[in-house]
Amino acid sequence: MLQKLKALGPGLLYAGAAIGVSHIVQSTKAGAQYGAILIIGIVLAHIFKYPFFELGPRYTATTGENILHGYRRLGKWALAIVIFLTVTTMFTIQAAVTVVTAGLAMRITGIQMEPWQMSGILLLICIVILSVGKFKLLDNLMKVIMVVLAVTTIVAFFSSFYAVKEVSPEFMTHFNLRDKTHILFLIAFLGWMPAPLDISIWHSLWSEENNRSKGIKSTLKQSLFDFKIGYWGTAILAICFLMLGANVIYGTGAVLSDKGTVYAGQFIDMYESSLGRHAYFIIAIAAFTTMFSTTLTCLDAMPRVVVESLRVWSPVKNNPTIKGSRIQAIVVMFIIAIGALILLGFFISNMKQMVTVATSISFLTAPVLAILGIMVVRKHLPTGFWSKGKTIIAWLGVIFLTLLVGYYLIQTVNL
Repeated sequence: MLQKLKALGPGLLYAGAAIGVSHIVQSTKAGAQYGAILIIGIVLAHIFKYPFFELGPRYTATTGENILHGYRRLGKWALAIVIFLTVTTMFTIQAAVTVVTAGLAMRITGIQMEPWQMSGILLLICIVILSVGKFKLLDNLMKVIMVVLAVTTIVAFFSSFYAVKEVSPEFMTHFNLRDKTHILFLIAFLGWMPAPLDISIWHSLWSEENNRSKGIKSTLKQSLFDFKIGYWGTAILAICFLMLGANVIYGTGAVLSDKGTVYAGQFIDMYESSLGRHAYFIIAIAAFTTMFSTTLTCLDAMPRVVVESLRVWSPVKNNPTIKGSRIQAIVVMFIIAIGALILLGFFISNMKQMVTVATSISFLTAPVLAILGIMVVRKHLPTGFWSKGKTIIAWLGVIFLTLLVGYYLIQTVNL
């Protein structure tokens, strides 16, 4: 077992990317506003999305190549859709995760500046780490971050059951499926729970890079063990953050701010006041490591997708050396960072807006990626790649996501 844990890699990178806004912001707010009931949503989202997130590492372990090749075999149109969805979401995703990280950084350090300025500093730090250390440093750093994150979050979770708070019945909102506001919140909550479906592609690329860097090909059993640790670990931590919100905030009437720095202060202060002064460092470390790991892994993954997509699109024309690919990826990192900072500096006025835009776009594209994944499995992978049960869950997942998207669009038009 110890050897298996040492071998963990892409699964922890997946967890680092997934455990972010969906946990610190959305899960905490879900518990703060509605109590523990939306744990059901976390469980259902992980079940219905499981086949699609597993597809990335399973495809790489089975074929020895990343899943972008699978989309290319469907036709250039399929790969074009993936490229389009990546380019149209990468700036909002990076901006959303970075502005939350910036808010926490300013609250913890006491530094006063505009959120976009702190975001710029954090993005520059991430670019330096990824440029100098490459994949090996990212892999090793994430193992440390995930251990710190898991330990501090679980300690905070158990401590929250002893929180002292004043509860008023008038502030105890019960989730109602017939309330439009509640349903729209649920959709935004599920949109990034546990993460955007794009991360399946990221996971596949990380798995391929992991094999290349170690000079070995992971077996299917090893890859799935690695994936399941990351995947179900994100589910457990999502429940922890939701229960932190439910145990500490639900029923108190506290209103969480839309501004990143204010929200970060509220997030930490409420836990400190309820759990004791010792909780400050536990919550601060858990929150910051959560968001910094997401900022770092997103900035690594999205350039990989762009560069590799172009290479797979036309291997003859776009087949640079490993060094050339790294240079291209660094250029794309800067482009994403600049685009994210432009959004934060000129177009999005607060954290809530940024998170809503990012989660909504990712949520609306989810059924498309899910259907493409099913097509890859049916047309280009051996029979039995997915069991009958997993295939049924995949189709139910598509129906589940499509119905939510349809409802969201109808309600948005009627607003």
